[in-house]
Amino acid sequence: MTVAPTNTASKAAPPAARPRGSPLAYLLRFQSLFGLVLVLIGGIIFSPRRHGHILFLAPENVANIVRSISETGILALGMTFVIIAAGIDLSVGAVLGLGSVLTAALLINEGWGIASTIIVVLIAGTLFGLAQGAISTRLRIQAFIVTLAGLQAARGLALIASDNQFINITYGEGPNNAPAGFAILGERLFGDTFPVATLVFLLLAAVATFVLNNTRYGRYVFAVGGNERAARLSGIPVEWVKISVYGLSGLCAAIAGIVHAGQFSFGSPNDGSGYELNAIAAVVIGGTDLFGGAGTMTGTIAGSVMLGALANILQLNDVSAAMQLLATGAIIVLAAALQTFVGGGGRSR
Repeated sequence: MTVAPTNTASKAAPPAARPRGSPLAYLLRFQSLFGLVLVLIGGIIFSPRRHGHILFLAPENVANIVRSISETGILALGMTFVIIAAGIDLSVGAVLGLGSVLTAALLINEGWGIASTIIVVLIAGTLFGLAQGAISTRLRIQAFIVTLAGLQAARGLALIASDNQFINITYGEGPNNAPAGFAILGERLFGDTFPVATLVFLLLAAVATFVLNNTRYGRYVFAVGGNERAARLSGIPVEWVKISVYGLSGLCAAIAGIVHAGQFSFGSPNDGSGYELNAIAAVVIGGTDLFGGAGTMTGTIAGSVMLGALANILQLNDVSAAMQLLATGAIIVLAAALQTFVGGGGRSR
């Protein structure tokens, strides 16, 4: 009599990762939205009152929140592409500073027009990002190291472009004045309640969401981040995709630099210091997988708003800057830990 072989391999197999339909997986998928709702509720509950009105919900305060997230939100859009492709970009804050300095220098010191200035700054940011991507990909150097060096290089270039000087942007006719039209980036619409900078962020967010979700390029980014070897065997131009996401990140950083110069009417080589950490935090809190291959622009947008609202409610309650940093750090660790716990400890490459 023949005895059927026992499937010992299946008995010895390690436990599978938690199914996608589990409550924890559902929480991970929508963690940024849940977190945003909790922060908004907490903001209403703990907000100071003035004459019976909740300061957190005051139109002027809401405008301040959405204005404060516009620049880091733009950076986070580009960072989402990079992290989904299993990379990281630590240079975006410094590239923002370089963009703001170039914008101010070209408008004020060189007397350029608005269109030519914007085009040159966008090209400079994109080329800087592409160079970092090419160095990391072609020379097989960790992106962490390359972009950390890029952070220093961008700061150095900003110092050179500004001659280590603060460049004030003034408007008017004649030399050393910028065209008055550039000042629109610092204005507000709809009864002085909706910053133009936030409109720029939302328009870019719509474009980024469409590209990531509805184009072949977006599918390539997910494929490269999910399994680089399988993507290469499928005929996807892996190197081009990995280089291009850094170009997108540099482009977004340059846009943020232009917006920064327009909002505050100056350019400084120190602009954007620490912004890269806020951008990464927004992406991670938004649910993008730090190992690559998964993430959403909607989550990144919600993560950006959540961080802005959290910082605002802490400021309204006179919480020290140190405690604000601790709270933000704790949220980042919690979001990353949730990803690792639900995903079974990460994925092998």
